[in-house]
Amino acid sequence: MTRWLTDDEQRAWRAFALATRLLTDRLDRELLAAADMPSTYYELLVLLSEAPGRTLRMSELANWTNSKPSRISHAINKLEQKGWVRREHCADDRRGWLAVLTDDGFAALRAAAPRHVAGVREHLVDLLTPEQIRHLEDISRVVLDHLAAEPGSSPPSR
Repeated sequence: MTRWLTDDEQRAWRAFALATRLLTDRLDRELLAAADMPSTYYELLVLLSEAPGRTLRMSELANWTNSKPSRISHAINKLEQKGWVRREHCADDRRGWLAVLTDDGFAALRAAAPRHVAGVREHLVDLLTPEQIRHLEDISRVVLDHLAAEPGSSPPSR
């Protein structure tokens, strides 16, 4: 038997779903306009910038972004064309590939980061009180923990 959402649950769900879509779209449009960089590329550059040696296995990037390997490979190809990333063979795994953030890629990330951070502040963080920020994190972690625990879903928590 279906447990339908109550009116309160329905309003909360719809507000959350629409706000998430609109926020993601706004941040993406702003980043594209300011840095000619889609948010998906920005996310990959951030992950690489935070990794030891600014290097991650392609499979790790796919895992972190909850993406298919073919999608990551396509994105890395585009980032290689821009000179922001280079691909290298894994020394310990002949079939494995590494993505390495180049100095030009790091510079592009540094140039794009202020616009991204300003957008996150303007459209989310500065709208909320510190208590609401804590609640947002708590709620998000509950959902992430639940979704990461499902079979076939294992994005690492950061």
